[in-house]
Amino acid sequence: QVQLVESGGGSVQAGGSLRLSCTVSGYPTKSEYCMGWFRQAPGKEREGVAHINVGGIISTHYGDSVKGRFTISRDTAKNTVYLEMNSLKPEDTATYYCAAVRRGCWSLGIFAPSRFADWGQGTQITVSS
Repeated sequence: QVQLVESGGGSVQAGGSLRLSCTVSGYPTKSEYCMGWFRQAPGKEREGVAHINVGGIISTHYGDSVKGRFTISRDTAKNTVYLEMNSLKPEDTATYYCAAVRRGCWSLGIFAPSRFADWGQGTQITVSS
């Protein structure tokens, strides 16, 4: 049974920082998979934030709105991915979801929710001005 457990959400003032963690269980050890972060604000579509390849070639990808401010990283031994968020803005306020799929990020084609098979429960990030 696949499970993604997120942690690290909360509230912060604009300009502040937060770090999210997501641990996946149920994937075969030493397998290659792609883990990503999405976010969804009320009334908006789910947006891709970043993804990272795990168990294979290290590669990362960022959405345009977070480039230069967010950093995604991995700890393969812990099956955990982190999202370091700096210089947070009020427009970063959303529910953030961790997602994973048992294939390399390089094979996804596009960075879209439909490409990911497994999801976490979501964690709220609120950035106040």
